[in-house]
Amino acid sequence: MGQIKQTKYIFVLGGVMSGLGKGIAASSIGYLLKNTGIKVNILKLDPYLNVDPGTMNPYQHGEVFVLDDGSETDLDLGHYERFIDIDMTKKNNATAGQVYSTVLERERKGEYLGQTVQVIPHVTDEIIERIKSLNDPKKYDVIICEVGGTVGDIESLPFMEAIRQLSVEVGYHNHLIVHVTLLPFVKASGELKTKPTQHSVMKLREIGLSPDIIFCRSEFDIDESVREKISLFCNVKTDHVIIGKDVPSIYEVPLMMHEQDTGRLINERLNIKKLPNLKTLKAFIKRYKNPSHQVKIAMCGKYTELMDSYKSVMESFIHAGVENNASVKIDWVQTEKIRSDKTASNMFSGVDGILLLPGFGSRGGEGKIFSAKYARESKTPFLGICLGLQCAVIDFARNVCELKGANSTEFNKKTKYPVIDLMESQRAIKIKGGTMRLGAYSSKIKSGTKTYSAYKKNIITERHRHRYEVNNRYRKRLEKNGMIVSGVNSDLGVVESIEIKDHPWFIASQYHPELKSRVNKAHPLFREFIRAAVQFSGKRV
Repeated sequence: MGQIKQTKYIFVLGGVMSGLGKGIAASSIGYLLKNTGIKVNILKLDPYLNVDPGTMNPYQHGEVFVLDDGSETDLDLGHYERFIDIDMTKKNNATAGQVYSTVLERERKGEYLGQTVQVIPHVTDEIIERIKSLNDPKKYDVIICEVGGTVGDIESLPFMEAIRQLSVEVGYHNHLIVHVTLLPFVKASGELKTKPTQHSVMKLREIGLSPDIIFCRSEFDIDESVREKISLFCNVKTDHVIIGKDVPSIYEVPLMMHEQDTGRLINERLNIKKLPNLKTLKAFIKRYKNPSHQVKIAMCGKYTELMDSYKSVMESFIHAGVENNASVKIDWVQTEKIRSDKTASNMFSGVDGILLLPGFGSRGGEGKIFSAKYARESKTPFLGICLGLQCAVIDFARNVCELKGANSTEFNKKTKYPVIDLMESQRAIKIKGGTMRLGAYSSKIKSGTKTYSAYKKNIITERHRHRYEVNNRYRKRLEKNGMIVSGVNSDLGVVESIEIKDHPWFIASQYHPELKSRVNKAHPLFREFIRAAVQFSGKRV
């Protein structure tokens, strides 16, 4: 380990309501700690009974974040990876579904020797074991644990009890509790209300936990009198009440915390000596706030009403924008509304790039095909991801290769030309959860392609989440007519990326590049896509 002999734990808990940004708070604390030079990792504890979010509707839970090992996890793990720049594993996300499944499996095997299996100690012991196992073998100084949901949720109680037990076990200077809460503004009275915070802290105390730092989320500035009131009624020092006012970028949150001495407060409690160096982050924020260019990108998909469905894509645009000194403006396009070439032309008038988003099912599929066609014919910079690649191939097959009615068997099982088809490995699979082609696979990149120019290497590794692929029976015909297969998984023969010949920048990938973009390390495809959009915008002016 680094500076620290015993593992330290920080628990990030939420009150009042969900969606307050516990994941950002945990990630920001992780960023501060990492930039002191110590080793840090983050665990998401999700109280829902689903084994993982892989089968959940994006409208309910946002995007599914896929890891190298194929785990389908909560979107907060994307924030963790982007902030602290490490590759997570299945150990970084534990759900109540996983915990109870393990306990029941052990009971069936007779491992509890005939005991009555109970929440305490069996479920709580399993939770504690999962928290500790993240640092086995011991290579991290601090483990941050974020608990999903809110204090008082019935399903959260075993997790809270496990945290209480672990806090007692490790001792005062080896744990810290951060409570994220809301300060609502009542317009009629013109005041910020502290009562929800007081009640959530009261509930936390009933469980046997007391916050050490209260992170107050608000749309407005908070004066000292409000902090003093929270301090008085919630039994924390005034300087331990941290104001989490809304900021233009989530990457400003570590700076906001730092300005309020959050790093110092954590360090004093956990006996950490160094303060964070935030020079690199400050430079990133400066470039983010002072772009030289602006581009407009059409985001084409079917879950456009909920931006969290495409959270990693949105963050990738921020990273790529900063590296190109460009502000990326998003134009959300619901592909169900695109039913003709004319509609597509009207929709995409004035955009500098088109991104065809991933997804599943036939809804909005024809609109995605029209979108790819428009980008191809108008020479507009284009990036297709997963289903986006498949729709680009369908367009090319129909309108360039003259395979009329070409389609994916996901959209039309009886299509005459199944240029996109179910992977052979998927044909016998009936269970949906965790059964797709998931996780990291390698791709051999063809030299002389725009894809190679982006990566500047012949072998890459990217994350996947799909069941369908380009049908290799049609590959030669596609290539003969000007489609370049720029990336292939040699072991499986799967087409991983394609380009269009004689197009300024038209690339699509079967994998998900957005899952590996980081702060100060934009993904190569996003970086080059935005660069092409900047050039395209300059030519239109």
